[in-house]
Amino acid sequence: MKKITFKRTLLSSALLVASFQASADAGDHLLNSDTLFTGLINDTSFMKDTGFEVGMWASAGITGNTNGGSNSPANGNSPIGFNDRVNEVLFNELNFYVERAVNKDGSQWDVGGRFDFMYGSDARFTQASGWDDSWWVNQAGGYYNIAMPQLYMEIFAPIGNGITAKLGHFYTTIGYEVVPAPDNFFYSHAYTMLYGEPFTHTGAMFSYDVNDNWSLNGGAVVGWDNMTENAGAWSFLGGTSWTSTDQASSVTVQLISGDISDTEASNRTMYSIVATHDFTDQFHYVLQHDFGTQIQAASVGQNAGNWFGINQYFVYDVMDEVSVGLRAEWFNDKGGAQRVNAVGANYLAASFGVNYTPLPWLKIRPELRLDWADEQVFKNNTGNSQVEFAMDMIVTF
Repeated sequence: MKKITFKRTLLSSALLVASFQASADAGDHLLNSDTLFTGLINDTSFMKDTGFEVGMWASAGITGNTNGGSNSPANGNSPIGFNDRVNEVLFNELNFYVERAVNKDGSQWDVGGRFDFMYGSDARFTQASGWDDSWWVNQAGGYYNIAMPQLYMEIFAPIGNGITAKLGHFYTTIGYEVVPAPDNFFYSHAYTMLYGEPFTHTGAMFSYDVNDNWSLNGGAVVGWDNMTENAGAWSFLGGTSWTSTDQASSVTVQLISGDISDTEASNRTMYSIVATHDFTDQFHYVLQHDFGTQIQAASVGQNAGNWFGINQYFVYDVMDEVSVGLRAEWFNDKGGAQRVNAVGANYLAASFGVNYTPLPWLKIRPELRLDWADEQVFKNNTGNSQVEFAMDMIVTF
């Protein structure tokens, strides 16, 4: 009852605020501001003088598929994660953050950082071992939880072109898709992101802009989605990125390699290459390739094997308020390294979606998705395919 009330409150609040647009005083702000109210806070003299910024977003959606949600558990959408329930509204994310971005343009030392706190059905996917995974677990079998996916400090040192150090707990630099809902085109996620990449890290990262086109980063982290477990097992995380002078093209290469267990050999190594290109101001393209390999490590439940993914994204901006997109993916885990639904398989998936932004602080994302695998991984491991329709709404407060 508490979860239902909370979701109804969110939707009712969005409708109520939208109705206020008729008022002369509030209408102009609501129609033109990127946020409902945090922009007003960030415009205060205190926030501008100190460099702090606050923000919040909420996302909720619903999914249906041709298998009727008969996967275990009941109403499951496995092996798709995040929007992993069908035929019910999911309150995916309520995320609040406080940030002070470091000034990288000056010649002075600067200190900043960021704190994120998330509630919702996405939170349990974002938790780190030995950190927020032990704060609160719904013992009644529910799927709503809390997470603190980011808590870090940043230091800018005016050495050469400037070195930035990030220390703490932060989102990964691997891959293209991310956990925060507003930063993705599609409601659902690619298998490559769900099963082949980390979400968060704990450690230290350093970045350096060589020039206007090239940048480097690198550091040491405690494995994947981890805070304190196997704290003696460190991994290297880093790579390079290139951006064209006209900003129309970019290539980013990131690699993570290291042991997962601090009691046995357990190396896990993967790289991700993300290339982007704007054919026109309206037509955008992304190509992503991931490859990973790991050895058997019983102490951490790690299977031996390889996996790789090839993803393509095509997005066309029809107008300022409407964009259409296509995602095509091949995810290969035939060796069973990640064992999606306990089965090693090849996955092909295609998603067609629309981003509709009727107001700067409101985005609606309908999506049609087709999934196929060469093993029976759908419908309680009895089917090879499914068709899915999903839609969510993101409100930026």
